[in-house]
Amino acid sequence: MSKFKQLYKPLLDGAKWQAPKEAAIEGTEFGHWLLERDSLSRRFERHCSEFTVSLIEQVKIGREQLQDDERALIGNNDCLLRKVVLFGDGQPWVFARTLIPLSTLTGQEQDLAQLGEMPLGFRIFTDRSARRDALVVANVGNASAPLWARRSRLWVNEKPLLVAELFLQEAPLYKETQHWK
Repeated sequence: MSKFKQLYKPLLDGAKWQAPKEAAIEGTEFGHWLLERDSLSRRFERHCSEFTVSLIEQVKIGREQLQDDERALIGNNDCLLRKVVLFGDGQPWVFARTLIPLSTLTGQEQDLAQLGEMPLGFRIFTDRSARRDALVVANVGNASAPLWARRSRLWVNEKPLLVAELFLQEAPLYKETQHWK
């Protein structure tokens, strides 16, 4: 699993995030995947027979390890860093990196530290207070071989967390796009 970390973490770290409108993805064959407002995990579950999550890493990190734009979205806090790969029918579909401020892991939300291989979206989007904002996207591939990523802030009970998702080559996002070519 460290291969995912070695290959894909640098792509997320180097992403040039932009608003969906600037990236001109609205109305494209794949834009609806990147603009999904609800649980991506629930949506993936509908596109395969077996949906699984593999936990690659979960560690506490200091606020000094956050990038400036991350700090601006979730505050200058120490965080729980969670990295997972989402699989559909055994194929890796998404590499995800989540930053959960330790201040978010209080009260009802302390269970977020105990998710293990349960999808984050299954937990977050069962809460009525859940919402998503600050959605940005990036093509970390190139024009002929795009590799799309998105990052958004999630809120649960007015507590933030930041999720970056890299859609891997086997993801349905690209299969649908190829279907339309």
